[in-house]
Amino acid sequence: MLEAKPPSPGSGAAAHIHGHRRWAAPLLASVLLSSLLISASLFFSSSRALLLSFSPLPTAASAEPLFVEAKLRQQMRAEERPPPPAVPRIAYLISGSAGDGAALRRTLRALYHPANTYVVHLDLEAPAAERAELAAAIRADPVYARFRNVRVVTRANLVTYRGPTMVANTLHAAAILLREGGDWDWFINLSASDYPLVTQDDLLHVLSELPRQLNFIEHTSDIGWKEWQRAKPVIIDPGLYSLQKSDVFWITEKRSVPTAFKLFTGSAWMMLTHQFIEYCIWGWDNLPRTVLMYYANFLSSPEGYFHTVICNVPEFRNTTVNHDLHFISWDNPPKQHPHYLTVDDFEGMLNSNAPFARKFGREDPVLDKIDQELLGRQPDGFVPGGWTYLLNTTEKGGPFTVERVQDLRPGPGVDRLKKLVTGLLTQEGFDDKHCL
Repeated sequence: MLEAKPPSPGSGAAAHIHGHRRWAAPLLASVLLSSLLISASLFFSSSRALLLSFSPLPTAASAEPLFVEAKLRQQMRAEERPPPPAVPRIAYLISGSAGDGAALRRTLRALYHPANTYVVHLDLEAPAAERAELAAAIRADPVYARFRNVRVVTRANLVTYRGPTMVANTLHAAAILLREGGDWDWFINLSASDYPLVTQDDLLHVLSELPRQLNFIEHTSDIGWKEWQRAKPVIIDPGLYSLQKSDVFWITEKRSVPTAFKLFTGSAWMMLTHQFIEYCIWGWDNLPRTVLMYYANFLSSPEGYFHTVICNVPEFRNTTVNHDLHFISWDNPPKQHPHYLTVDDFEGMLNSNAPFARKFGREDPVLDKIDQELLGRQPDGFVPGGWTYLLNTTEKGGPFTVERVQDLRPGPGVDRLKKLVTGLLTQEGFDDKHCL
């Protein structure tokens, strides 16, 4: 019988150690793997944090605007028009009422230049036959037909001078000019009672030297007596809802002066930039519409609407030049309407250096004197200028642009107008006198 061999010394310990090795290896591998995963996690986390610490954070300039108004302003800046041509272009509104058809045609003739664009409007008080006669005369004129830059408002508005309908009519014409009038630089509103004292070549020559963002608008925040007689009373203009013209009427209630915006007042006649007119029509921050609704019940709103809008908008308030570019003879204190100008006012008009004057009676002899001595215009003719050589050619019509200032043919009026504008822009404290 075989006997079992007794274990040798130490053989039990060896077997024990060998058993431990069987599970120690997996444990060590697990520890190493866990350490590797933890290290990798820490590495990538620190790397990500390091990357983020060097990533550019959004700034106020690059951040997406929160409010839609700011986005629209960015869009407007991004869609800026190309550099303007050397010689600017003017968009005119010439408006009149019953009996003004002939005077309106004469004023248009004296103001005409093929590089400009024109909207003419006889209000609803004028008989339909008079409005039709105006439209037919403009349509039949070979020069207007050739350059296609005169538009007649066929759907006439009823306009009350002392009510908001005059402002609405001005905005109507401005909208037409923005949509169909081409790429113009300034908007000027005139009536059939206005007349130019310089040629269009004189005016364009002087404007070609000016920044295109200047708005010529007489204005003040010192409304004085107008607070009690215009701002606080509430009026209704029947022209907003009636086909027959009648004067405005008052309601018994009064209202307080606005606190949401500051009131300004001034002349109803002005020269405004394309950018500002566009803002008044689009009104992306709603101020133009809010102010328009307020002025719907304001007596003589044409003397306050545009002034209040421009002076309450930071982008435009510092673009104002405090002048309406008119010679006007007022009573002292001023009444609702100025004096009619006559030959006796000729020297005053000349010495004012203004490019326009008002108010003229129909076919007053002073208009013939202005034609002969200031404009060089023959009866029913156009004012001579650098473009009038085209009248003797058969070149194709259409949009016309003056490419160079040298192509203009200014007369003595250019020196008078330059003196006026230079004096306005160089007066002491000009930069500190906007919208005061």
